[in-house]
Amino acid sequence: MFGPPVTFVGVPRASLDDPASWAAAAAVIIGAPYDGGTSHRPGARFGPQAIRITDYLPHDGRRPHLALGVDPLVELGVVDVGDVTMPPDSIERSMAALEQAVTTVAVRGALPVVLGGDHSIAWPDVTGVARHVGWGRVSVIHFDAHADTGDSQFGSLYGHGTPMRRLIESGAARGDRFLQIGLRGYWPEPPTLRWMAEQQMRSFEMAEIIDRGLDEVLDEAMRLAVEDCDGVFLSVDVDVVDPGSAPGTGTPEPGGLSSRQLLDAVRRVAMTVPLAGMDVVEVSPPFDHADVTAYLANRVVLEALSGVAWRRRPGGGPVPEWPLLDPRRAR
Repeated sequence: MFGPPVTFVGVPRASLDDPASWAAAAAVIIGAPYDGGTSHRPGARFGPQAIRITDYLPHDGRRPHLALGVDPLVELGVVDVGDVTMPPDSIERSMAALEQAVTTVAVRGALPVVLGGDHSIAWPDVTGVARHVGWGRVSVIHFDAHADTGDSQFGSLYGHGTPMRRLIESGAARGDRFLQIGLRGYWPEPPTLRWMAEQQMRSFEMAEIIDRGLDEVLDEAMRLAVEDCDGVFLSVDVDVVDPGSAPGTGTPEPGGLSSRQLLDAVRRVAMTVPLAGMDVVEVSPPFDHADVTAYLANRVVLEALSGVAWRRRPGGGPVPEWPLLDPRRAR
């Protein structure tokens, strides 16, 4: 919607209206250029374009992974269907259009990879996957500085501070299989925290991550994610990373993960659990510096896809030696 029609690092273009154009794809890139749900700094509507193009390597649709020995874009036959039309003046129309796009991809057995956009898009993203996997059968691993479980935002039920509550209330996702990693700061307020506890949500705040270590937190999150669920949705808000390393976002909160921690964690999640969908959200290019946040989001997508490609190989690939890479630690 906002810029030239490029694809994610040069993967083939496809169209949701032409199923034959993505029939062989195991993963499909979908752009969700919407930031009408933002409560602070805008600009995430330009995120999908930035995530697609920000790379110093040739846009040739190839990205061999040094550690895992896979080329996820080639092995998964990744294609890009462009942006969903999401009018900024209607959150209801925009969310409905995105949900339909995600559902279309999911029901054909491909992995929907959604580039946001603000985090309000998680509501239609997870809902679309649940319509295929099963209502309440999708767990969510959610990297974020914020819980996004508000009851309303500026008097509206819809916004980037409310999608996780909408998902649990609708039954699309279960509260006791909602795993949040990286929370910190001064929100939500006690009534919302009580609601989260009533839903049996599991929130790993930064203080716990520092105390226990990210490896141990991931072990617990992934163990819970696969219990009595048939698929896992991975939702990554770039503000989970400290704003010193990811300044281009709408609601920066100091004291987060490092870029290295996030990339290792995302890769390990994708190697270990059965991903049914994912999104990467809240990249706001107007507030970025030297494209560092867009580079990070681009790599989050590549690390997740690399983990999926490794997991799909017969018997997996050679088991990496580093703790955050080794999926056996979560089994």
